Amino acid sequence: MVSQGRGRRGGGEGSGSAVIGVFGKAAQSDGGKILIVRAFFLILAVLGAWGVLRAQRPFREYAGIEYENFPVPGDWNQKTEWTRARLHVPGINRGSRSSLNWTMDYPRSDRHLLQGIRRLTRIDTRSVEQVVDLDGQDDIYNWPSLYAVEVGHWYLPDEQAKQLREFLLRGGFLMVDDFHGTYEWQVFLEGIKKVFPDREIVDIDNNDSIFHTIFDLDDRFQVPGAQYLSTGRTYEKDGYDPHWRAIYDDQGRVMVAICHDMDLGDAWEWSDDPRYAEKFAGLAYRVAVNYWIYDLTH
Repeated sequence: MVSQGRGRRGGGEGSGSAVIGVFGKAAQSDGGKILIVRAFFLILAVLGAWGVLRAQRPFREYAGIEYENFPVPGDWNQKTEWTRARLHVPGINRGSRSSLNWTMDYPRSDRHLLQGIRRLTRIDTRSVEQVVDLDGQDDIYNWPSLYAVEVGHWYLPDEQAKQLREFLLRGGFLMVDDFHGTYEWQVFLEGIKKVFPDREIVDIDNNDSIFHTIFDLDDRFQVPGAQYLSTGRTYEKDGYDPHWRAIYDDQGRVMVAICHDMDLGDAWEWSDDPRYAEKFAGLAYRVAVNYWIYDLTH
């Protein structure tokens, strides 16, 4: 569009003649020329919107580390305004580099969460998740609400870190979850410091609006993973206390919400199991509602 604009300014009468040639004699009057200009920009707008829709990749399912053939909701292809995306990144550990770490709890956790978002908010959300890649293409910019799991086992190549930084600085939001203890924190740091080597990771203040967008979350506690069902233990490894941290942009907006030493993904996943305590599942859903509303309003 920039090059077209320059062409109009430099084209003089010749450009006007071309318009008349395309649209006929009606364009020769002042009123006709105004209508033609309006039609021209309307066509550009339609083509632009069509291009964006074409660029948005369709929903697809992936092989998971825990689930296969998980039921797809009947309304999975309903046209909606929002869904939460899950980040597909390479992983390490579990004995060797693992390509499936990013699928932990997937897709059961994702779809339970989206049901909760539908019930607890007025967000017009899809019933299924969207998996996105840091592949150098533009698709990730269509999905501003991003979630990454098992980041204590991730491996973030330099080019992917660069694109994630661009995504976040453009206004994207990343929530990371389900990593525990000192070792996994160090693995996470190795990746996120490639994204923001100079930005500080800080504890989120209780007064931050992210804890008060819908629910007041002053009283937070550790949300356990599925090990709680068999052991009653809320922590994993040496992650005895939960940490609610963030990386902010220059305007004070949370770009990266860091949920360390907790497992909100498991809470959503097991929220329909009566063995999993409601107080944990309830907090996990309230955190999710606050975080995603915060993302959409900041």
